[in-house]
Amino acid sequence: MRKLGWLGVLASVIALSIYTGAPVSGQQQQTQALPRPYGTPPPMVVTAFGGKPYTYTAPRTPWGDPDLQGVWSSDDMEGVGIAGGGGGRGRGAAAPAAAAPAAPVGPPPMYWTDAEMEARRKDVANEATRRDTTSTSTFRNDYARRAFPQRRLLVDPPSGLMPTVLAGARIMPRGTNGAGPINSWLDFPLYERCITRGIGGSVLRVIYGNGNRIVQGPGVVAFSYEMLPDTRIFPIDNSPHVSEKISMYLGNSRARWEGEDLVVETRNLTDQTAFGINGLGTQHTKAMRITERFRRVADDIIQYQATWDDPLTYSTPFTVSFPLTPLSLNVLLPYDCHEGNKAVEMTLAAERDEDRSMAEAAAKGIKRERRAINQNAGGGGGGGGRGGAGRGGRGQADTGAEAEK
Repeated sequence: MRKLGWLGVLASVIALSIYTGAPVSGQQQQTQALPRPYGTPPPMVVTAFGGKPYTYTAPRTPWGDPDLQGVWSSDDMEGVGIAGGGGGRGRGAAAPAAAAPAAPVGPPPMYWTDAEMEARRKDVANEATRRDTTSTSTFRNDYARRAFPQRRLLVDPPSGLMPTVLAGARIMPRGTNGAGPINSWLDFPLYERCITRGIGGSVLRVIYGNGNRIVQGPGVVAFSYEMLPDTRIFPIDNSPHVSEKISMYLGNSRARWEGEDLVVETRNLTDQTAFGINGLGTQHTKAMRITERFRRVADDIIQYQATWDDPLTYSTPFTVSFPLTPLSLNVLLPYDCHEGNKAVEMTLAAERDEDRSMAEAAAKGIKRERRAINQNAGGGGGGGGRGGAGRGGRGQADTGAEAEK
């Protein structure tokens, strides 16, 4: 039995050495079939330069740490899908600027070709100019102005595809973007309830509010989000994580420096948040561990990377990596979403109105389909969306988003 045990250990070591033999880098596509073992996040994958070598050393704070401070945004990731094959672009994202070629054999490419990249640069620049001169939205400037060679955010696993979701996994409620009916506040996602978009949903690009502010002090880093304005604190003092009996929406984080990388390990998460855009998608369990890396790779670029590691929810860990660039005007705008907002109350009231309307129609022998939750048409009277004028009702605001794909 002892001999068999050692054989098992030896096999595991060999398998791990085979997997890690090829560097996790955008310079060449990974073709290994073995999944990354749980608890072994990859090193930083710098995608900002298309996997090409670069030379840069970040400026230092007065106490000697790499200086990451500033207000950074994922706006320039507009049109970039989470996984190979597209998808997960987020609300209001423009169509990909360059058409993808026929699907290659093996993992989907991480980067555009030189010709595709040139076309993408022109398209992004032209679209930014068009919006600058014609946009009337209050969300002006929340769009890409700079093209990066990255085709997808996912850098691991090697397949370029999201891992399989295991049986029994739960999906974040869709609220006003689902099929309904909505019977209580628990049928709304945390985002629509003004609670949090979670760690993943707060940094992935959506139609507006993509600012991320980094402030540093000796032994500590603060990371703030613009939309649903959460702030996470990263102690760099070798202190232990809090008791595993304590769970928090954004978990408990501890950080360390590994050369130029700020490495943040987060645990003690609840099972109420999810990875996807705006915090939608598959909810993870309390076993989730998130490892983030921040590296300044140019004066105006921070490479952000996050590994999601939950063996009770996903078949393998997965890692996204993408550049953050300076936010327009360098200021996080106020985002006044709070418990006093009426969206939940009015939506539930409109749902109960629809219940009564359905019952009255049935009593008259009229059979009709339940109106869609997000049917954004005229209210009251003869049709259209639920909830008349003054009710708010369904479909009054587009607050949902795509989940991970």
